[in-house]
Amino acid sequence: MSAAKIDVGTSVTEMLRGFNLTAMAPDFVARISEAGHAQALEVVHELLELEADARRERRIARLRKASNLPVAKTIDDFDLERIPAPLADRVRELMGGGFLEGATNILAFGLPGVGKSHAACAIGHALVDTGHSVLFRPAYRLVQDLLAAKRDLVLPKLLRRLDHFEMLIIDDIGYIKQNTDEAEVLFTLISERYERRSLLITSNLVFSDWERIFPSAIATVAAIDRLVHHSVILEFPGPSQRSDGGTKAHQDKPVGRRKQGASAPPKSGARA
Repeated sequence: MSAAKIDVGTSVTEMLRGFNLTAMAPDFVARISEAGHAQALEVVHELLELEADARRERRIARLRKASNLPVAKTIDDFDLERIPAPLADRVRELMGGGFLEGATNILAFGLPGVGKSHAACAIGHALVDTGHSVLFRPAYRLVQDLLAAKRDLVLPKLLRRLDHFEMLIIDDIGYIKQNTDEAEVLFTLISERYERRSLLITSNLVFSDWERIFPSAIATVAAIDRLVHHSVILEFPGPSQRSDGGTKAHQDKPVGRRKQGASAPPKSGARA
């Protein structure tokens, strides 16, 4: 056979193995060639590629459904020009998923409404597009799930299920002060994933304010140490994009007067 035929034959064999047709894969190309139908391998190759594409699309659809990612929060819906260029470049880089191999965490800080949650979801969607498993959970809901599992004596089972996801996105951690039981299960989750699976956490609190999350100073330090050890930190500066957009829309109205005494964006410990 020609070099092109050999390449096609190798590709056919690899795809058959990828489809777990282990009995068929080793001898298929040789048997077809020996029967005098080597030219048919081109058609077989095309059909196998169609099957591979269909399987890939079905897998991505399953991963997307399981992720619970907000549908409208992709990179196409995110205005990267609203954030500094180095930060936008880092977000694009993280969408490639290279950090997953080293179980690196992503920690996104900023005021409410600056785009950190949207960027987190955009990264999640990009990972799903390349076949990675992702789960998105608001922090309050995840903590309640963990507490319920602990109460029902199935916390280890839930942790194993969460471990199936290559990246777990915990959105708005610290938005609500955690009590001792809530902080305990959250710390358990962080410890379980340490150096094994990636976390992507968004928060409007810098680490110095994390005593609102973990009442114990020792637990606070231990949690931060585990998260930062292998991490990428994203800092989203500026005021809320939501309030800014609302102000611009109001200014663009042809009639009506601007309300006086509008409050400034809420302050937080997020670094600029």
